[in-house]
Amino acid sequence: MMDKGFKPTYLKTIHNQLSAILNYAVNFYDLRSNPCRKAGSMGKSKADERPYWTLEEFQKFSDAIMDKQDSWMAFQILFWTGMRIGELLALTPADFDFQACTIRINKSYQRLEGKDIITDPKTVKSNRMITMPEFLSEELESYIGMLYGLNENDRIFQISKSYLHHEMDRGVKLSGVRRIRIHDLRHSHVSLLINMGYSAVAIGERVGH
Repeated sequence: MMDKGFKPTYLKTIHNQLSAILNYAVNFYDLRSNPCRKAGSMGKSKADERPYWTLEEFQKFSDAIMDKQDSWMAFQILFWTGMRIGELLALTPADFDFQACTIRINKSYQRLEGKDIITDPKTVKSNRMITMPEFLSEELESYIGMLYGLNENDRIFQISKSYLHHEMDRGVKLSGVRRIRIHDLRHSHVSLLINMGYSAVAIGERVGH
């Protein structure tokens, strides 16, 4: 049987994982440099199959949906923190520490049989504290401050997953960027962290793996 090789997207995943491991060796075991960066990336021959956005692609998408502040803010959080959509929709004002620029993840939201259900996160490691970029912390503090009548333990984003899927479609159409799944924003965040030199352990802790 003739070997057809691996899909470009699979090769890209392997490259990203290996690069993250070598970043760890650079940071903690005196490896002089990450050879993955010198060798170049695998899987670029079919970039349109890439299941994540670059920062430039996300910025184009973000600009296209700025007219709807709730969806714009939600996608900012998803891209810059790597949290899951259920974790996003469960967030309350009490989960934020704007002085420390952190978000506490300790619950998840889902809609079952017409009822809003708050559950524990997906796994034990999903209980975590995420550090936000300072600009995101400032944007969120301002956004939450404008939500009239919102209590400390009320859900901030009282929108549905289907609404966010619709907004993803709208933003993609307006911006012209490739269509990815909302879940792939987690992959986008991981790719961003790898390019910034984060270790595999640090990335895993951040995204709750």
